[in-house]
Amino acid sequence: MTETVSLILADAAPGWFEHTTLFFKEGGVFMLLLALTSVAGLTAILFKFLSLTRSRVIPDELAGKVERFEETIANGGAEPVLAEFERGQSALARLCAISVGQRGRPQSEIAEAVQATARQEIVHLQAGMTVIDVVIAVAPLLGLLGTASGLVVVFSGLEAEADRVTIALGIGRALKTTIVGLAIAVPAIIAHGYFQRRIDMLAARLEVLLTKLAHVCERTARPESGSPVLAPKG
Repeated sequence: MTETVSLILADAAPGWFEHTTLFFKEGGVFMLLLALTSVAGLTAILFKFLSLTRSRVIPDELAGKVERFEETIANGGAEPVLAEFERGQSALARLCAISVGQRGRPQSEIAEAVQATARQEIVHLQAGMTVIDVVIAVAPLLGLLGTASGLVVVFSGLEAEADRVTIALGIGRALKTTIVGLAIAVPAIIAHGYFQRRIDMLAARLEVLLTKLAHVCERTARPESGSPVLAPKG
């Protein structure tokens, strides 16, 4: 059975390859432009998959430490957590370092200090989304442009006695770029929706954690010479 399937695939492979090559070759220069658009889209999607991992934005372990930060201060074990904040290996750590640096101030002032850096982090989370937006807009337009130019060539080259079969074949070839353009745009739209939703969820989670941390920092005394790193006010 396995040998039979292998033989069928071996026989089909050359024909499939030739058909695919002819398909893209008939699209002309617009197929090349669509190929470049596809590469740009795939690169941006891969980049977003890597950049929006929890370890880069909100590591679960660090999020747990932030939620238990007040208890950690009471137990005198804040120094390792503060050191992790200062290393800034994730968006949450960098924002927490800003918040802790403003400890002892009113919560509104802490939130204001964090907002500027938070906006920068959100911009970083959005990096690559513009490329996907461009792919979504450009790929179908390139496909339509290729089809339109192909139709111009088909109709301008027709003779008075040209039959309907010749016209149909020419239109079929011209429509190939539209098919490819839409095939590129549809996955890009799906990826864009997924990534945007994930960014919104991560931003909301950051806001919740930083609000909790700001509340703790408001009730925490700023360190003085010879005093503990963090200590409750009073």
